[in-house]
Amino acid sequence: MSGEKLVGVVLVSHSAQVAASVAELAKGLAGGGTIAPVAAAGGAPDGSFGTSSDLITEAAAAVDRGAGVAVLADLGSAVLTVKALLAEGDELPAGARLVDAPFVEGAVAAVVTASAGADLDAVAAAAAEAYEYRKA
Repeated sequence: MSGEKLVGVVLVSHSAQVAASVAELAKGLAGGGTIAPVAAAGGAPDGSFGTSSDLITEAAAAVDRGAGVAVLADLGSAVLTVKALLAEGDELPAGARLVDAPFVEGAVAAVVTASAGADLDAVAAAAAEAYEYRKA
């Protein structure tokens, strides 16, 4: 990837497969051209279901390009783990933010928006707007 300062996106799920699949879907739907850095942080280190602060911090460091990191989480304890890391103050990159958004739709919106070069506020807003997507 070039030296562009793009917002990175971390997808935190209780399942490694879910996190990886949603990351692939979001990157695929972002289209051609530059794709914002995306990392999956799913499951426990041993491959079981759960969340891992180590996997989350590694993923956030891997996608940090200096423009902030949007973190989306699937369920309760994933959200709590991210909140605890943010409260620590030095566990996640400066500018990391937990984004309140639906996991799949929000991830797609975040990656598409970040890939267009938007700032962290715009990426978070696009992901949060996914709550308004209606399917019927």
